[in-house]
Amino acid sequence: MLFGQSVFQSVLERLKAEDETAEGADAPAAHRVSGLGTGFAFDVMEGVSAASQRVGQAYFDHLDLDASAGVVEKPAAAPPAEPAMPDHLARTTPHEVAAELAISAADTPLTLREKRRAFARANHPDGVALPFRDNATKRMMLANLLIDEALRRIGR
Repeated sequence: MLFGQSVFQSVLERLKAEDETAEGADAPAAHRVSGLGTGFAFDVMEGVSAASQRVGQAYFDHLDLDASAGVVEKPAAAPPAEPAMPDHLARTTPHEVAAELAISAADTPLTLREKRRAFARANHPDGVALPFRDNATKRMMLANLLIDEALRRIGR
């Protein structure tokens, strides 16, 4: 207790006194931070914020638009060529995929996991052009099936 008041009550009295003195002084502009000599996050020209005059344009001020630099006609680009399907994506039978994986009785779980990763790097559907994703998906499903079966045989 300070002078018959609790600490909380004395803090409230002090804040109330500071608030009364602040009302008498000129209130700073709403966009100003007390103690800083310049505006906070505003470009002020002649007392008026430039951004406040062009509210809808603030976004476009930061874009490099052709309209601001003068419209320049771009030459017409040639249509993109159709992507060519890699040869390995045409091999979608189980025998062809098994031949590529070259799974043998000497393979360990570690070597089989490495074969799966290497096969996925070359054949994953996310890594090929859109028209060839069905073939890549089929190849990945076959490879995963064959490697999972080899891992089951090793586990026995």
